[in-house]
Amino acid sequence: MAKQVYDASSIQALKGLEPVRRMPGMYTHTVHPLHIVQEAIDNAVDEALAGFGKRISVRVFKDGSVEVEDEGRGIPVDMHPVEKKPAVEVAFGMLHAGGKFAKSGEGVYHISGGLHGVGVAVSNALSRRLEVVVYRDGQKHALAFEGGELRQKLKSERIKEKRTGTVVRLWPDPKYFDSPAIPMAELEHLVRSKAYLLPGLTTVLEIEGKETKRWKYERGMAQYFEFMLQGRELAAPLFAGERYFRDSSIPEIEPGEGAAWAIGWVAEGEVFADSHVNLIPTRSGGTHEAGFRAGIFDAINTFMDARALAPKGVKLIADDVWARACFTLSARIVRTQFHGQTKEKLTTRHAAKLLELCVKDAFALWLNEHPEEGRKLAELAIEQALARLARGKKVERKKSSGIATLPGKLVDCASGDVTRNELFLVEGDSAGGSAKEARDKESQAILPLRGKVLNTMSKDSRTVLANKELQAIATAIGVDPHGPEESPDLSGLRYGKVILMTDADVDGGHIQALLLTFFFMHAPKLVEAGHVYVAQPPLFKVEIPAQGKGKPARRAYCLDDDELEETLAALKKEKVKDGSWEISRFKGLGEMSPEQLWETTMNPDTRRLVRMQLDSGQLKKARATFELLMDSGEAEGRRNWMREHWKTVEADV
Repeated sequence: MAKQVYDASSIQALKGLEPVRRMPGMYTHTVHPLHIVQEAIDNAVDEALAGFGKRISVRVFKDGSVEVEDEGRGIPVDMHPVEKKPAVEVAFGMLHAGGKFAKSGEGVYHISGGLHGVGVAVSNALSRRLEVVVYRDGQKHALAFEGGELRQKLKSERIKEKRTGTVVRLWPDPKYFDSPAIPMAELEHLVRSKAYLLPGLTTVLEIEGKETKRWKYERGMAQYFEFMLQGRELAAPLFAGERYFRDSSIPEIEPGEGAAWAIGWVAEGEVFADSHVNLIPTRSGGTHEAGFRAGIFDAINTFMDARALAPKGVKLIADDVWARACFTLSARIVRTQFHGQTKEKLTTRHAAKLLELCVKDAFALWLNEHPEEGRKLAELAIEQALARLARGKKVERKKSSGIATLPGKLVDCASGDVTRNELFLVEGDSAGGSAKEARDKESQAILPLRGKVLNTMSKDSRTVLANKELQAIATAIGVDPHGPEESPDLSGLRYGKVILMTDADVDGGHIQALLLTFFFMHAPKLVEAGHVYVAQPPLFKVEIPAQGKGKPARRAYCLDDDELEETLAALKKEKVKDGSWEISRFKGLGEMSPEQLWETTMNPDTRRLVRMQLDSGQLKKARATFELLMDSGEAEGRRNWMREHWKTVEADV
């Protein structure tokens, strides 16, 4: 191999939109193209938020393209003083170019969703074609891009109609996404949410061949909350309100900042949490949610303390108040900071203090004006606290185990419904980190494991519980180690599914075998009841190029070598050019992005799980097999077994 020279020529300076095309995952979600469509929608919403336009329309066409139309001022088309190009071309053709960077009070947008300056430029970079039409100053201006590059220069013509606004139509390029299909349910939720977040705004969703949907919420948050509640009764009347600061003695809070909210508590059924910042959905929450939660909790805690409502020995925590809470929250922040380009989590520091100031005093006043309703909420919170304390007693171990609390590495889920809850035992801290981001926080818990666990084949329960990793697993699950003839107490079980999620390689297979040995030998009743599963992450990813107009580029995941061969054989039958595809091998779960890990291994709708369920008769046979393959005293038996089954044995040699 030739020696590589590391000099100035090794340093690449990517121009224009090339960085996005090289590494799309750094700028957007690559599971599907919804986020690049959302960038265009957010620009339209920013105009409405600034007071320009009362209607936003989103159209989905059968050819896979999406069009977003607004009634705003229209993106400027005059010549940019520095770049010497029309401003609209700069906005769509350059990263970090936009109208939202100006200091507070100096820009055209005082409050807006986008501040990273890559928005629609990323949409352009990852689209086969993108067309922009701008209406302003009595003219219609049009230009078009293909593959992120300008193909049709700006053309202008006079029109008679009086209209302003921007129309963006884009064709997402399937080669950059796991799936070319935009999830329609998520798109509908996104479009509808803009209407309730900005009372008086009409949003329209038109899907070619289907009925057009329109939304307009004059009462905003409260009206939408009623829609989400779906007729269920609240434990107390809805608490809705808003507060925006005109001026503030707190230096970091700027004029116009504040929030609108609606919150209510239900005694049973599903709860929901819907938060936004500057009309951008924040699915992973952030500092604004933290401040909102803190303000509500402090207010109700103060109300209860003043009336001595909490029973002796019961101290409320925030989760007790929030376990049965449903809320919609819309914060407005002047200088937003988000975690990542997809803006799903707010990190603006002062947002926590801002939201706490907005809601704490208002809710405290509401509680004092409605003392009977306040007592009902207190009773609901106390009920949750007592249930939490009861669960805590169930997961305490016997003194011999030396464990009193849940393991610190456990990232638990919010739901108390054991039948829905899932615990993923994940190989390695890296994969554990991706799994934490990918998971459904409501029902999926994560317990990262370090290295290979103890081989428990010939170990007794005391030895098993002396091992920290296995001790953590037993404590998290809520069931003591037991033998096949014992009748363990399964009432403390905390998860309906215990899922082993290891790498799809030899090491992952070894860890899986060790964990299964633990469950089959020391928790057989869990296996017999069907609570133990093994996840099936893919080993290979196949990027398949577009095949003419009818077959866009796509991505396939393959479980193992055999499935890869089947996939390649199927591609050849489809007459895909041999070798035109690109095959990648995952080194491990930690190499997957959270989006890929969710889509392939954790999403209940798309994942593959193997259930380790055997009846008592089969368990005896399985135990004999485990003894043969895992017992340290069975080396000779294993050798003879491998000689007999050598054709089907995969060995790491």
